[in-house]
Amino acid sequence: MKIPRPNRRGFLQSAALLLAAPAAAQVIEYEANGMRYQTATRRGLTVIVTHLPNHVAGFGLVQVSVSNGSQIYWTVKPEAFSYVRQEMAMPGLPANQVVDLLLDRASHADVVKLVSSYEGALYGIPHMRSTNGYEQRRQNAMAYGMSTRLKAAATASAIALGQTRLPPGQSTDGAVFIPLTHEVKTLTGGRLVFRCEGEIFEFNSD
Repeated sequence: MKIPRPNRRGFLQSAALLLAAPAAAQVIEYEANGMRYQTATRRGLTVIVTHLPNHVAGFGLVQVSVSNGSQIYWTVKPEAFSYVRQEMAMPGLPANQVVDLLLDRASHADVVKLVSSYEGALYGIPHMRSTNGYEQRRQNAMAYGMSTRLKAAATASAIALGQTRLPPGQSTDGAVFIPLTHEVKTLTGGRLVFRCEGEIFEFNSD
């Protein structure tokens, strides 16, 4: 029986397609000041994430920093982040919903705890200086005299990641608030996924 020879042209074409396919973003992990960070870059957009140790008013919190090293604009929004566990995806909430819910649920102590936790995570990132992030939003919020309750809402608004059209060379940061459920009471045992402009950033499992 004559054994057919392998189709060399077809093999080379398949190999070329595999080589041309975009590689998944490599996730790099490191620790700083007792915090565990993960970072990944695709098409010049670098995303750094870390879990905040405190849960506030029924939310799990993820601190996110995004830097645009590309020549294009990227739209970054909190609902594009999801925490995936056992194939169940829990998306982050838009910033305006976060502020409304914190006004209803959170105490002053919750807000103080949130600020301390967030600043510890943000300032632990080496060489990270946001051009449109927490520091700028906090200064804008604190420029107005207001009641304690409204000041708490302004602080939460400064911390929460809002939708941002990020220009080339710019960066931003914020906390993604992920509602917890009876089935998922902590952000453990899963992984964070971020979708942006057709790209998928999939971070390592906890």
